[in-house]
Amino acid sequence: MSDMITADLVDLDLSADTKEAAARALAERMVALGRVTDLEGFLADVAAREAQMPTGLDGGIGIPHCRSEHVTEPTLAFGRSAAGVDFGAADGPADLIFLIAAPAGADDAHLTILSSLARQLMNAEFTAALRSAGDAAAAAALIRGEEPAAPTEDATEETGDTGDTADTGAVSAAASAETAPGSTGQDSGGPARPFRIVAVTSCPTGIAHTYMAAESLENAGREEGVEVVVETQGSAGFTRLDPAVIAAADGVILAHDVAVREKDRFAGKPTVDTGVKAAINRPGELIGEVRDKAARGEVTAAAADGPAGSGGATPVERGGESGEGYGAKLRKWLMSGVSYMVPFVAAGGLLIALGFAIGGYEINKAPSVMDHFVWTQADSWAALLFQIGGVAFAFLVPVLAGYIAYGMADRPGLVPGFVGGSIALTINAGFLGGLAAGLISGAVVLAIQRVPIPKALRGIMPVVVIPLVSAAVVGFLMFVVIGKPIASAQEGMTDWLNGLSGANAVLLGALLGLMMCFDLGGPVNKVAYTFATAGIAVASPSDSAMKIMAAVMAAGMVPPLAMALATTVRGRLFNAAERENGKAAWVLGASFISEGAIPFAAADPLRVIPSSMVGGAVTGALSMAFGATLRAPHGGIFVVPLIGNPLLYLVAIAAGVCVTAALVIVLKGLRKPVTGTSAQGPGGGADPSAPTPGAKQPVAA
Repeated sequence: MSDMITADLVDLDLSADTKEAAARALAERMVALGRVTDLEGFLADVAAREAQMPTGLDGGIGIPHCRSEHVTEPTLAFGRSAAGVDFGAADGPADLIFLIAAPAGADDAHLTILSSLARQLMNAEFTAALRSAGDAAAAAALIRGEEPAAPTEDATEETGDTGDTADTGAVSAAASAETAPGSTGQDSGGPARPFRIVAVTSCPTGIAHTYMAAESLENAGREEGVEVVVETQGSAGFTRLDPAVIAAADGVILAHDVAVREKDRFAGKPTVDTGVKAAINRPGELIGEVRDKAARGEVTAAAADGPAGSGGATPVERGGESGEGYGAKLRKWLMSGVSYMVPFVAAGGLLIALGFAIGGYEINKAPSVMDHFVWTQADSWAALLFQIGGVAFAFLVPVLAGYIAYGMADRPGLVPGFVGGSIALTINAGFLGGLAAGLISGAVVLAIQRVPIPKALRGIMPVVVIPLVSAAVVGFLMFVVIGKPIASAQEGMTDWLNGLSGANAVLLGALLGLMMCFDLGGPVNKVAYTFATAGIAVASPSDSAMKIMAAVMAAGMVPPLAMALATTVRGRLFNAAERENGKAAWVLGASFISEGAIPFAAADPLRVIPSSMVGGAVTGALSMAFGATLRAPHGGIFVVPLIGNPLLYLVAIAAGVCVTAALVIVLKGLRKPVTGTSAQGPGGGADPSAPTPGAKQPVAA
């Protein structure tokens, strides 16, 4: 750690009164030494990490930290505040403040050193020595481990060579097993042995809290005579716990603020699932909770009742974040269905569009190619493309429903989901019916999985019982109970769309344009896109539905094209990386890939996103006003020949692009001028003055 902190990076009289001021004061020392190239960009990364979870810890410690592309080498700065600075800890302000800066691509060795420091902060002697240090050089030496008051030998050895690996925890557990009092495991009649716990710790950045939680759990385990083996899923990766160690464990502690990787390994054991700071602040309580659950025989529900292979979490939950509310889960379930549906939309829609392009709009009346196909006739090929596309389109609602249910309940949700989605088509409930069928199917499967089942029957549950019962229940509900009301709502919405004209249509186009440009491929964008594609996913879509599809695609092309234009017209307002992204954005925008603007929005959201929304609204409104129509759900400018009123359609797109580009240029021109080379460094921040946390997202473990 000798090259990570020096006396120049220590401030024993830190006068800052807010966490932002404290981070700035310490970061300025890093900038002075050339460790940070862009002060504002780095502070934005620190703020983004702080927004994810407060970095204050009980005991008067604050550890703001992040990984950032503005950091040239792993660096640590230390400040001591007499008045204290509030970093969100439950017990009050922090007087010991450590600012940890790691490069975006920091290697394992450097991250190991940072993890070692995090573990030292759990040592009371170490923090007491820092509070009494008389000068900056002594404090820096203490942090580097060059003073006797540093942590004990075994604490530093735990991370000295392996960093965030499970071997670290194994060494600690072995040591605790040798010294622990003779407490017994959960089997009262078995041989005396320590209670065994396996744990996983992880935090968004994977630098500090991950290792502090591990150290805290191991220390508490030693004090209580419990074997604790910790797998730290940190920023340098992780080494999996030995399966034999997991099998022999009496309980599990999952202390995390990001999804635990391979969580299904721990299914079937008494488990405490909590945030990483709980393991730092009250490890003894967590150990007690696990022991109580083991004594009561409580195990994870999925292992006890769930189908084989469920692994204790659905695919969506395994990819999500800890502590999400129902609203966040509902959004992910819906997005799961939409993400699987979109390829069918693209393939089917473009095949149908090609059929129209070759054979004209009467091709939908052609006989089946099974009955009539002439190899040398263009109309036969057009009919073939159209009919293949129609078959692909027929999967839209069943796939939507099936994969919503899959996101909720894993593979057992597929059968009732597809059945419910197909029934939605049969009863003309359409897109709304597919949404309802997917949610109902997932809920029915989850309810069935919670019913206690004898072990002898568990083997046939996933392949016989769950598909049979869930399909019957969902079919009954869709045919008899809710299908007709949904079909009526779908019909009413269709009639309303067909009746749109004049100002109402223009306002709808503006709203859809705003939605398409709000999150650039995210949930709101997908809602607008799915709404449009559902309207044309029929044999004979209405004129209003095709106008909506045209407005949606036009607005979705605006953000990347506008960013490409802005980087071409006023390149000096963007850094080198953004100018390169601008070249690619021409193609992405022309292809209707809104995500091409994401690099610009991530770097400068307060300027790029509102500007894009304004331009998208202009384009959507003009497209509806011009009466442009589109049967293809994708393709960008490459399907312009299939667009009704193509010239005016292109005018609408050009107008939105110019509006967005002009707004971005004006807003960026109003900021404080960027000077020096740091603004043009590789991947450097395009906007050092952007005040919003999250303007640059730190690389998360």
